[in-house]
Amino acid sequence: MVFLNYVVIRSEKLLKEVELYENSSKNINTVIAASLLAIGIASAGYFISETLYKSRVAINTAVVKGLAERKVQADKAFWSIEYTVTGDKQSDIAKLYKDSESDQEKIITLLNQSGFSAQEIKPGVVNYFKREFRDENQKLVDEQHVLVGEIEVQTSKVLLVSEGRAKLNTLIAQGLDLQNNAPTYHFTKLNQIKPAMLKEATTNARLAANEFATNAGVKVGGIRSAIQGGFVIRDVGQNYGDTQKIDKNVRVVTNVTFLLTD
Repeated sequence: MVFLNYVVIRSEKLLKEVELYENSSKNINTVIAASLLAIGIASAGYFISETLYKSRVAINTAVVKGLAERKVQADKAFWSIEYTVTGDKQSDIAKLYKDSESDQEKIITLLNQSGFSAQEIKPGVVNYFKREFRDENQKLVDEQHVLVGEIEVQTSKVLLVSEGRAKLNTLIAQGLDLQNNAPTYHFTKLNQIKPAMLKEATTNARLAANEFATNAGVKVGGIRSAIQGGFVIRDVGQNYGDTQKIDKNVRVVTNVTFLLTD
């Protein structure tokens, strides 16, 4: 009898424990479901707010271009002069070298008189060529021996170059066989004007942004980003080329993104 009572009591305890476990499991499932729902709502809220923020930033900006231009003069000039002497015989070669040296001296003297220093005048190597003339049977009928020398002028006295070229023509009138090549003019001080030009371009970009903002009823704030374009040097009046003229245009364009405020 005692044993049966014990079994009954034990069975009732087991039933209560099973009932408690089932209730506990339901509560845990409820908590997990609620947590997942909360996380989902929070995540959705984050992505919505992030999208709205990015949208607001995208709307409240203005991208404008700023241009800066400056006229400059070349500060370096490169000018080459070729001189040629010719002879018809092999025996003329020794004399040709003497004539070539004489022509070189005359050219250097004239350049010195035109205002160019010895450091700016750079004589080059004298090259020898032999030309042969043959008939239809490949028989040699004539020959020519040629010496070609070159003198290069590298100078910052760019305004003297045109004067020197004009004076060089007097040697041509004396019988010298000269090639008075066109000089090239270069502007090499770009780094000295870059900061001021970039500042000017940015200022002009802000002026353009202010005009846009006024029409839109908003105000221009700070700079969000800026992209600098390359500096372009062109001869004045030319769309291409930057070495033929002393006067040149320097140009730079910047793309600036400004923040806009209400």
